[in-house]
Amino acid sequence: MQSLDTQESAGALIEQKLRTFVEQLTGGRVTVMERLPRWRPAWNLDVRRGEEVLRLHIRGERGGDVSPFPELRREADILRLLGEQGIPVPHIHGFCEDPSAIVMERVPGTRDLSAAASDEERRSLARQYVRAMAAMHRLPLEPFVAQGIRLPQGADEITLAGLEAYYPLYLRNKTRPQPLAEFALGWLRRNVPRHRTRAGFVQYDSGQYLFENGRVNALYDFEFAMIGDPLADLASARMRDNYEPLGETFSELYRYYQEVTGEPADPDVVRYHTVLFSTVSAMQFSATVATPRPGDPHDTYIEFDLALRRVVAHALAEAMGVAIEAPPLVLIEAGPNARLLTMLEDAVGQIEVSDDFQKSRRAAALKLVEYLGRADAMEVELRRLEREDAEGLLGRRFEDHGQIDAALEVFVRDAGPEYDERLLRLFMAQIERRVQVFGSTAIGVSASHIDLPPIEPR
Repeated sequence: MQSLDTQESAGALIEQKLRTFVEQLTGGRVTVMERLPRWRPAWNLDVRRGEEVLRLHIRGERGGDVSPFPELRREADILRLLGEQGIPVPHIHGFCEDPSAIVMERVPGTRDLSAAASDEERRSLARQYVRAMAAMHRLPLEPFVAQGIRLPQGADEITLAGLEAYYPLYLRNKTRPQPLAEFALGWLRRNVPRHRTRAGFVQYDSGQYLFENGRVNALYDFEFAMIGDPLADLASARMRDNYEPLGETFSELYRYYQEVTGEPADPDVVRYHTVLFSTVSAMQFSATVATPRPGDPHDTYIEFDLALRRVVAHALAEAMGVAIEAPPLVLIEAGPNARLLTMLEDAVGQIEVSDDFQKSRRAAALKLVEYLGRADAMEVELRRLEREDAEGLLGRRFEDHGQIDAALEVFVRDAGPEYDERLLRLFMAQIERRVQVFGSTAIGVSASHIDLPPIEPR
């Protein structure tokens, strides 16, 4: 594991390489270079070129093996193609090979809709976004195929395009049994909507746009974009509405999308894609939590893992018509290591750092300490209850908690659809208990706020 000094030296070298590349690319001089306090490398730059100041953004590699499309150049090529066809996206200035990074226009604006002037402006922004998304879905596919984007054929390939893209990543990194993921995968493959046979270009992590003064300036983040079912974008936008509101009720935007496209959007298919997108997203991060690697943004990955597993359970419950239930749980406030954890929290908090990026890393460490405190208090009880649930379903005893997920995964793979509801209720109980335990922590707060908005007006 690298020392802090070594990490800082490596970071300084990366920034110098990027600075040199940008100056050669633009023929200007970098006057400001600010690393953003995010979990993935990103910088904002000002470049003076004569009397002109270019405002640029650099998007670096995510790091770790958590992307089905790890080649960052792929996203740069997609953004270039979208821009050439009139979709509002950041302009691409160039691509740096070492280190891999996209140099793009720094689009003015924010994603925070609380900054909009009024509810009417928020509604207008949401509709602008929907129109841009619908225009993207109508684009000819030939330019993307020529760029190397896979063209799925037939209902199964079109519907499951996202699953097939993520599945090799999931298998490659899988280090422990994942019974919930396997259960969801089985359900998805058995329930493909066969009438979805027209493919479109989809962002596949939609709902992300920047606005300023009442105008959507750009859609952004096309790391996972692909050719697939356009309704997948409605599903992922629906999920994003939990923590990044779209600006209007999802049911109204669902109706407006149909008005703009002139085509019906089957609500059951949107529900199906909600299951699919949440499942592949959970698959994406499952190994990073099962087998953490030095340098990973551990707090972010745990947050994603817990929240996405809960969305999978809720989306499956919705699609299957099963009521969501949270089992009763008596919470214990402190565990046997409470005093030691208090000392650790104090020790981390006393570490003095000067820049915003290092402050964000200290904050991440404190989040993990808080999360560990709740685990210290409740993990033994959670495991006891999970063992009881598994023994009740499988009809056998488990002396070792580590055997439970392996046995459940084997059962899930062999079980027919007649077991769907019982299995879902077991997984739901596991997740809902953990949200009760960790939902009050900084890492668990996202999971505690999961609430899929209705697709149609109630």
